[in-house]
Amino acid sequence: MLKPLAVALLVVTAPIVLGLAACQGAPQRAACPAGKVCLEYGNNSEPQTLDPGKANLVDEASIIGDLIEGLTTDAPDATPLPGVAARWETSADGLVWTFHLREARWSDGRAVTADDFVYGLRRTLDPKTASIYAYLLYVIKGGQALNEGKAAAETLGATALDARTLRLTLEHPAPYLPELLKHQSFFPVPKHVVERYGDGWVKPGRFVSNGAFRLTSWQLGDRITVEKNPYYWDARNVCIDRVNYYPTPDVVTAERRIARGELDLNTRFQSNRYERLQETMPGVPRTGVSLATAYMSFNTRDVAAFRDIRVRRALSMTVDRDFIAKKLLRAGQQPAYAFVPPITAGYVKNGPRVAWADMPFAQRQVEAKRLLAAAGFTAKRPLRLTITTPNNTDTLLLMEAIQADWRAIGVEVKLAQYESGVAFSAYRNRDYEVGSMSWYGDFNDPVTFLGLFKSDTGAQNYGDYKSPAYDALLAAADQEPDRARRADILAQAEKLILDDEATIPIYFVVNRNLVSKRVTGWADNAPNFHRTRWMCLN
Repeated sequence: MLKPLAVALLVVTAPIVLGLAACQGAPQRAACPAGKVCLEYGNNSEPQTLDPGKANLVDEASIIGDLIEGLTTDAPDATPLPGVAARWETSADGLVWTFHLREARWSDGRAVTADDFVYGLRRTLDPKTASIYAYLLYVIKGGQALNEGKAAAETLGATALDARTLRLTLEHPAPYLPELLKHQSFFPVPKHVVERYGDGWVKPGRFVSNGAFRLTSWQLGDRITVEKNPYYWDARNVCIDRVNYYPTPDVVTAERRIARGELDLNTRFQSNRYERLQETMPGVPRTGVSLATAYMSFNTRDVAAFRDIRVRRALSMTVDRDFIAKKLLRAGQQPAYAFVPPITAGYVKNGPRVAWADMPFAQRQVEAKRLLAAAGFTAKRPLRLTITTPNNTDTLLLMEAIQADWRAIGVEVKLAQYESGVAFSAYRNRDYEVGSMSWYGDFNDPVTFLGLFKSDTGAQNYGDYKSPAYDALLAAADQEPDRARRADILAQAEKLILDDEATIPIYFVVNRNLVSKRVTGWADNAPNFHRTRWMCLN
C-alpha cells in the first residue's frame, strides 16, 4: 500500500513544546460518554474513500480494517488469524481452498454470507469499479479475464457452495493466500446495500460493516468516528467503544497533542526527533524495521528522456541514500540499493542490488554526468524535470535534498507540491514526471513488492515498466512449489528491474508511531498493521 514519503528536518526543542502546551491550556480531548472507552487516533491523512474495492492508501486501510473483516484478519503481531472464516482446507495441489464461515452479521443485523464475498470479489474485479488493486485478485482463476472485460463475472473461481461455505479456485498455488486475504480488496461488501445505493453506499448512515466497528460520522478535515458494532461476532472481547480518526499531516502538532493527552496514538513522527522524543516522552515513540521501501517513480510513458536507461541510472545513482538514511533521518532507516526489503519472508538471504551500489558517491556523480552527456544532456542543454510530491513539510524537505543532489550533476529540478490525495491521483493518471512515494507490503512475501512492476499491474505500476522476461520470471515463480527455488527466481526478477533502473529505491522504512502508555494491546510489527479490536485504555 502507498504512503507519501515522510521525512522531516525541523527540530523543535522540548521546552518549546512544553511552553506551547502550557499556553494552549487544558487538553482539548473529545468528550467521551460516561462509562465508555474512547480512543483518539491520529491517522496521518484524510482518506479519499472507505470503499474496500477502491481504497489505495495505508491510512484508508487502517480504518477500513476496523470496519470490515475478511476471511482472515490481523493478529496483534500482523500474522493472519481466522476472521469471518472459522476454518478452511486446501486441495493437495494447492489450487482449491474451501472456507467455512462462522455465524457473522452485518451492522444492520443481516447475516454475512458466502455470496457477500463472491459479490465483493466480482465487484473489485469489475472494470467499472476501476480498482487500483484488481491485479491482486488475478490469483483467483479467471480474475484477470474478468478485470480486462474478457469474461463474465460468473466465470470467476469464487463460488458460494452454500450460505456459509466459500470455494476459491486459484490460477496457481499461493501458500501465502491467508496473508493476502487480509487485504481490503478481498473483503466482502453488503450486496443488499451496494445494490441500493451504488458507490454512495459508503456514506455515513448507509455504510454497513461486519467488523468490530461501524461508521457513525465523517467530518471532512476533522475526524471520522466509528462505534463498536454490537453485531460483530467477537464484540464481547472488543474493549474500545468509540474511535475518532483524525487526519494529522502536521506531525509536530500531532506530537504536541499526544503530549497533552488529546491523542492516544499517532501513526507517524519526525524521524530525526526520535532521540529527543525518547527523552521527553519515554516509551511513547515506537519504532521498528518496516516491511516497506521509500522510492521514486519515472513517468516513462510521457517523458521521452526517462525511456533512456542512461538518464534513469544517472538520476538514481546520484541520490545520496547514505546521507538521507544516516544523517537526515536518523531513526534506523537503511539505504536502499534494492527494492525488496531484506526482512521479507520467503526470499533469498542476500538479495540483488544495483550494479553500482559499492561505487563511492563522488565517483557516481562523475559517472552520472558522463551518462547524461551521452544521452544528450549537457550544460548548454540540461535535463529539466519536475518532482511531484505530496504537500507536507516532511516530504518537501526530503525532495529538496534530492533536488540538490540532482542539481549537482547539472539537472534543473522543480518541485510541485499537492495535497496527498491530489498527488496520488496525478500518479495514477500519469500527470507527473517524477513522483515520490513509499510502498508498504500488503502481505509478507516478495511478490507484494515485485508485483508492482508486472506489465498487467495497471495504475500502481507508476513507471509503466514492461518486460516480457520479467513477467515470465514472476509467472515461473508462481508455478514453483519449492520455496527455495521460488525465492531464487524472484531474486532473478528483482535483479532485472534493478539492472533496468526501473525505479529509484531510496531507503528501507522504519515504522514510527507515537503510542500513549495508556494504550494496551498495541504490538509493534513490521507490516505496521494494528487492528483497534485488540486495543484498550488503562
